[in-house]
Amino acid sequence: MADIDAKTLSLVPPEGLVTLTHVIYGLHAFSAIAGIASPAFIVTAFLSGWPSIIAVIINYVKRGETRGTYLDSHFGWQIRTFWYAVLWVLVGGLLILTVIGVVVGVPLLIIVGLWVIYRIARGWITLNDGKPMPGP
Repeated sequence: MADIDAKTLSLVPPEGLVTLTHVIYGLHAFSAIAGIASPAFIVTAFLSGWPSIIAVIINYVKRGETRGTYLDSHFGWQIRTFWYAVLWVLVGGLLILTVIGVVVGVPLLIIVGLWVIYRIARGWITLNDGKPMPGP
């Protein structure tokens, strides 16, 4: 039987799932840092780096176990961050293919990279406080 938090009246997730969620944020952060430390854009390293790809697969595999807990909001946050970044990289990449679009595409990729770092940091800090992420 699952424990229920007396204050929030929501299920308390197992400690192992909380640790796994920290690991997933760590995998995403590792990919983003690899983008900072290399000539690649942050967002392209985030999306194409194995740590982030593994993290999003874990998100999908374990998401059912987080239902009813505050971790569900974190898993949704991580999944949305990944897929929105994919969308904006495609838009930026298509813009870069045009001569005029380079002026817009490159800054767009830089902004999306900073947005990814923000999402990872905000989510991880909120997880560390034991709170859910705001709704979509």
